[in-house]
Amino acid sequence: MNNLFQKKILLIICGGISAYKSLELIRLLKKQGVEIKTILTKSAKKFVTPLSIASLSKGKVYDDLFNSENEVEMDHISLSRWADIILVAPATANTISKLSAGSSDNLASTVILASDKNIFLSPAMNVRMWEHPSTKQNLNKLKSYGYKIIGPETGDMACGEFGEGKMTEPKDIFQTIDAYFTKFNKNQKLKALVTAGPTKEYIDPVRFITNKSSGKQGYALAKSLAKRGFQTTLISGPTNLQVDDNINLIKVETADEMFKATQENLPTDVAILSAAVADFKVKKQKNEKIKKNDYLHLELQKNIDILNYVSNHNSFRPKLVIGFAAETNDVRENAQKKLIEKNCDWIIANDVSNNSIGFDSDFNEVSIFYKDKEFKNERLTIKKKSEISEEITDRVIKHLN
Repeated sequence: MNNLFQKKILLIICGGISAYKSLELIRLLKKQGVEIKTILTKSAKKFVTPLSIASLSKGKVYDDLFNSENEVEMDHISLSRWADIILVAPATANTISKLSAGSSDNLASTVILASDKNIFLSPAMNVRMWEHPSTKQNLNKLKSYGYKIIGPETGDMACGEFGEGKMTEPKDIFQTIDAYFTKFNKNQKLKALVTAGPTKEYIDPVRFITNKSSGKQGYALAKSLAKRGFQTTLISGPTNLQVDDNINLIKVETADEMFKATQENLPTDVAILSAAVADFKVKKQKNEKIKKNDYLHLELQKNIDILNYVSNHNSFRPKLVIGFAAETNDVRENAQKKLIEKNCDWIIANDVSNNSIGFDSDFNEVSIFYKDKEFKNERLTIKKKSEISEEITDRVIKHLN
């Protein structure tokens, strides 16, 4: 089976002696029926010509952000939307630095900044440039944003030196891209359901019970799953977060609404229930605003346990059910207890007593507890929630496959 047939790849070629390798890479991709559009940076044109690229790719070559003919079509937006993935080969130290800083001073960097697709970088530079701390720092930052890094290799360089920094050979880049689409195509057959954010349980028309959840971890999980090919539905409580177009977003407010939306989106292959659903709701909601001088007595009742419902569903239980546990103490004991009581497959727990991570932070630190005794519990140390999500998604794919 040809997993690359009719896939759309935007190839960005940066200025470096390794740019000539992009010609062989284009040939390999075109042989498998890939549609290719190319951006040449200003310095790349010193190493390869637009004519040679166009002849091999049979596609348009773009080279100037401020080309009035191209920008009528808003190329920096349309190109980022057109592609299934973006591949930068070679990726120079200069380009890597620009991307890590969020720069958008040419068409290549602007397209990448405007993209919501997976981006692959194949670095190529002198060994001293590769080993420089700033390069390592820039790459680590890009990895935290979800960029995929291919290589580099160790070997003889055009400058006469030997070491790491040599661009990965075209056939190996091709195999990496082929492997990515193989998994992507397989994942497209799978459905994922994610719940995220808080719920609001109304006392009267203007007051409600809620919690500090921002929804950032759940949104990051939905994004990671969708970028890997899953048919992803995100059921979200009230947040101000944005989602990518390839995610089916369902907005709710209350626990009852979240439960109903969850029911309506079963069956699914994997359910990740990261929402901080309020445990209680007001038994009798007031229809009018309660005045300060009014006697106030709140009678609460338990909300339905959505995680417990999904984990114990007789007909539509997902192949993998993952719950979340936000704890302030005894994290391990409480997580393991929840794992057993809810009958879910994994519990992902974090300590929210530390205000610098967890709720409303871009960073998190979690532990994964597995029901299957063959797997040891794992701890994912402090990192961005996007990175946490990528690591969780890696484990989900490995489990389902």
